[in-house]
Amino acid sequence: MLKVRLFEKEVVGGQTSITDIIENYPGFPKGISGFELTDKMREQAQEFGLELDMVEVTSVDFSGPVKKIVTPNGEFGAKAVIITTGVRPSRLDVPGAQELTGRGISYCATCDGPFFRNKKVMVIGGGNSAVEEALYLTKFASQVTIVHRRDQLRADKIVQKRAFDNEKVDFLLDSVITAVSGDGLVSGVTVKNVKTGEEKEVPADGIF
Repeated sequence: MLKVRLFEKEVVGGQTSITDIIENYPGFPKGISGFELTDKMREQAQEFGLELDMVEVTSVDFSGPVKKIVTPNGEFGAKAVIITTGVRPSRLDVPGAQELTGRGISYCATCDGPFFRNKKVMVIGGGNSAVEEALYLTKFASQVTIVHRRDQLRADKIVQKRAFDNEKVDFLLDSVITAVSGDGLVSGVTVKNVKTGEEKEVPADGIF
């Protein structure tokens, strides 16, 4: 009988678990939150015998026929190891971004959105994740600006329509953020039009 052990240092589901709503997963016609979906997956897997260790793997040794996994809780052996490290958000790499990360720059709307109640925020990107996060942030922020380097969004049409129909959402297309400003907290950004090269300062309290 196959025995499976899962090691996870943070939260089961990774980026999916912090997604506000997932609408394109079969079996949930009205959508489901990322946390609820990944929790159901975890529960079902454990019903079928999954052993779950919430701990970080510190090293591995694949040199022998039995692979070795090392954690603070001890060493484990396995005939096969599947590494599923997932993805991380792309970091904003412009002047001021590193200093103001956690001080107005966030990479998790569902985690930090409530801190921006009645504030002006920007969301970088034009795909489903960015537009869905922008829509989620309208629950709190007074204004949400989507900044996208192309002249059209890449998100699914139904998601785009919701954004275009939401009076709290506006758009800076053909644009990129080239700098973040603020004295201890984000207060604005420099936005560059990629077609004209024109730059302008735009006030903002948060960036996602």
